[in-house]
Amino acid sequence: MTNASSKSIQKGLLHSANYMASPNKNSRPNTADIRLIIIHGISLPPKQFGESWIDDFFLNRLDPNQHPYFQEICKLEVSSHLLIRRDGSVTQYVPFDERAWHAGLSSYKGNENCNDFSIGIELEGSDHIPYTDEQYVELANCCKALVEHYKDLSVSSIVGHSDVAPGRKTDPGESFEWEKLGRLLGET
Repeated sequence: MTNASSKSIQKGLLHSANYMASPNKNSRPNTADIRLIIIHGISLPPKQFGESWIDDFFLNRLDPNQHPYFQEICKLEVSSHLLIRRDGSVTQYVPFDERAWHAGLSSYKGNENCNDFSIGIELEGSDHIPYTDEQYVELANCCKALVEHYKDLSVSSIVGHSDVAPGRKTDPGESFEWEKLGRLLGET
């Protein structure tokens, strides 16, 4: 694990993250307009952890023959800026100054298309399975680095996928401890 002071961002990339370039991205309408961090939860197959399936999904190489669930999602083109695995390791798929395809149909404070102005951070997990301490520490460190680097971000601009796509999405789910993240971010 690293701390926020050792996390630097250069050319849209988090220095300490493993970078795997996803094709599922495009240009932001305004590269300077980064004002929201969206926390997601993902597991592939559902409620299973530790394999390379999330990488494969975000890189468009998910084999539909490996699991019945993959047949439903293998043609989707989605990505996220970051993934924080159960052990706290971080992978980046899209540079922060580009638009990752993570929020889908979304709205925040009257602004549609949250992908245009947000950074997506996936946590390897599930709505009903607790996230790990390592994930919370890394998430807090990543958020601190982002808030320090991007002038329009703040601790109050960190939300869940369910906040920008209510009724459609539930992640990061009831197992996500917002209070724990707040403590790590120095809110309390």
